[in-house]
Amino acid sequence: MVKHLSRASPSSIGNSMKLFSKQKNIQDTRGIAIYISVVVTAALVLVSFSVISLAIKQIGTSGAGRDSQGAFYVADSGVECAIYWDLKNPLGSSAFATSTTGLINCNSDVNNPGNAGISVGGGGANATSTFSLTFLPETYCVNVTVVKSYVAGIPKTKIESRGYNSCSVTNERRVERAILVNY
Repeated sequence: MVKHLSRASPSSIGNSMKLFSKQKNIQDTRGIAIYISVVVTAALVLVSFSVISLAIKQIGTSGAGRDSQGAFYVADSGVECAIYWDLKNPLGSSAFATSTTGLINCNSDVNNPGNAGISVGGGGANATSTFSLTFLPETYCVNVTVVKSYVAGIPKTKIESRGYNSCSVTNERRVERAILVNY
């Protein structure tokens, strides 16, 4: 008996090689999607942390700017109050006069009666007057020192106003801004 051996045609061999080749390529690239997704996710997390860190720093900076601005404006209000009562006192003479005492009233209202009727002035040739004001509801405060003196018969005035964003001396975020006026 004669056996016939069948031969595979060249096209069928080529097809099976292509199939084998595709299976091998698929096996070689298995896991690449996971690797790419992990790398992309890590990059996104890194960028997110950077943005969050920057935002937190900016919030702190803007808070410090707000506190500084409030302290400066309170110091300016203290200077304006002192200048008003020194130069424009409705009673005619300076409330900070070296020979007499006076009463000033700055930033007083129904909600903040502690700033009404502050006694200042007196003390002879070089009079030093100090007063404090509190601004509600923000609890800003200011300490003002007015020094009246005479140099060769000419009156000299020095006003130093120190404004604070918080009246609490234990506040870690307390900001002080000062203004000095001489005339």
